[in-house]
Amino acid sequence: MRTTRHTTRTLRIACATVAAALLATGCGRSDDSSTADAPTQISSGKAKGKLVMWSMGDKADKPLQELAKKFEQQNPDVSVRITAVPWDAAHEKLTTSIAGGNTPDMSLIGSTWMAEMASMNGFQATPASFESSAFFPGQWDTTKYKDTSYGVPFTADTSVIYYRTDITTKAGIKGAPAADWDGYLKDLKAIQAAAGKANPKLRHATQLQTGFNSWLFWLPLVWQQGGDIYDAGTKKFTFDSPEVTKALETYGDIFKDGLSPNDKTDSGQNFQNGLIGTVQQGASTGGNLHLNAPELDSKWKTMPLPQGEQAAGLAGGSDLAVFKDAKNADAAWKFVQFLTDAKNLAEYADATGNLPAVVQSWSEGKLSENEDMEAFETQLKVTKAPPAITTWQQVADTIDSELEKLAYGKATVAETQKTLQSKATSIGTGR
Repeated sequence: MRTTRHTTRTLRIACATVAAALLATGCGRSDDSSTADAPTQISSGKAKGKLVMWSMGDKADKPLQELAKKFEQQNPDVSVRITAVPWDAAHEKLTTSIAGGNTPDMSLIGSTWMAEMASMNGFQATPASFESSAFFPGQWDTTKYKDTSYGVPFTADTSVIYYRTDITTKAGIKGAPAADWDGYLKDLKAIQAAAGKANPKLRHATQLQTGFNSWLFWLPLVWQQGGDIYDAGTKKFTFDSPEVTKALETYGDIFKDGLSPNDKTDSGQNFQNGLIGTVQQGASTGGNLHLNAPELDSKWKTMPLPQGEQAAGLAGGSDLAVFKDAKNADAAWKFVQFLTDAKNLAEYADATGNLPAVVQSWSEGKLSENEDMEAFETQLKVTKAPPAITTWQQVADTIDSELEKLAYGKATVAETQKTLQSKATSIGTGR
């Protein structure tokens, strides 16, 4: 039973949003991926030699460095060197190093980069000793390219609904808003009806993302309807499906009905200021609220995303990968094992605020004491990964562009759907 409402750490959004912003199609040193390669076997015994890892971020990841020291203590003959690589330079640095065959042994990789870099023959296949069942299914799927895993999930990321209880209560909603989309939309309309009346500061019931990275928030709508935008079996896009129609209608109607602004203001700040009653965001929003407005601690809660035909959410975050050209691959895989040990990853999550991708880590650390994290754990159990195609970011950029037109009333649902199918088909799936 979770009794502690807040932790004092700042919960950060993991790498999915950043990775989505940075991903671009690259070219590799080989025209073929290494999908035919057998998984690497990890030797018995302790790690030895020099191990070089890249970690994404503008400065050294101290909790990761501390875990590296612990690894060195357990493996006296190994030396771990971790180099920080800024996110805004990471994609180019990674693809350039893969193309040139001049990589470190391992790296943290934004989950939306995995397919692209695996297609460049950049990574070793994941050893069979890693059990997919230890990880949230959607997180494990982020490591796959052509049905082969090329890494191990490390940090997870997904979004949930935050709601202001002081606002929802005045709108006549008892407890959490409805857990299904039909009921949730009715509750949003009830919240909107209270704007400027029972809730004087309130302007909109919610705030959906528009433009940049709006695909992160819209794609789960499709999955919740039981559909998808891509059929891996036929390798064809399915934006022309009835489920996509429903997802576009839901997204567009929220703006058309005035339930969400389309002015691209900061939704987290608007939520904090009481200008909106609900918002779909990642874990960092809760940490920022507690840090910046602790007086609101008793006035907001979290819940999983509303369900349609099924529950679903987006799996983002970061994975650990060992490069094809690693000089010390055995030590690298042993370090990956160490970092994704449930207790070690829980320790890392407690120190950084990142969400662990290992299921057992949620019962090992302080996350189990934070009731606001229950919704994230629930959501992670039903998340899905975006299509594992090398052109994904181009497709995602197209979704962002067309959703923005829909949000501004510059395109109808039918026009948006037709354009998405046409443009995605033209972009193709890459390698």
